[in-house]
Amino acid sequence: MNLLLYIYTGYRMNAISVIGRIRVEPVSGLLPVFTSKLSCGFPSPAEDLIEEMSSLDGIAVANPPATYLVRSGGDSMIDAGIWPDDVIVVDRSKKAVNRSIVVAIHEGEFVCKRLVISGDVVLLCPENKSYSPIVITDKENLIIWGVCTFNLHRLCPV
Repeated sequence: MNLLLYIYTGYRMNAISVIGRIRVEPVSGLLPVFTSKLSCGFPSPAEDLIEEMSSLDGIAVANPPATYLVRSGGDSMIDAGIWPDDVIVVDRSKKAVNRSIVVAIHEGEFVCKRLVISGDVVLLCPENKSYSPIVITDKENLIIWGVCTFNLHRLCPV
């Protein structure tokens, strides 16, 4: 088992495509993690200390066998910071709670939405005012496929 397991090529439902499962073996390409946080407001003096070496798996993946990467499509979640073609880390072992961003199967299609539970009302809400929430009338048919835990998107061209 050297590469990703269960890669679904061409498997697209409602603009979300499953890229594959997370690699279970340790990765040799470790990245440096700095001891201080990066200032995104007023600048602070730079620190040269490196805390440890880490991989993205160590940062973004809690349960590798239950973790998948999915590629987003469409603009219904842009106000949550999920843009078209972003790679979302989805953990199928996490329990979805109110306000979780989830990948759900609704009417046979994958959707990425915010789960909103208020009493007996269950909604799959977009994070874009141009779209309306999906009202779940039959909770038995709603399948929460996984909970979105991280989002990776490009900040500049490669």
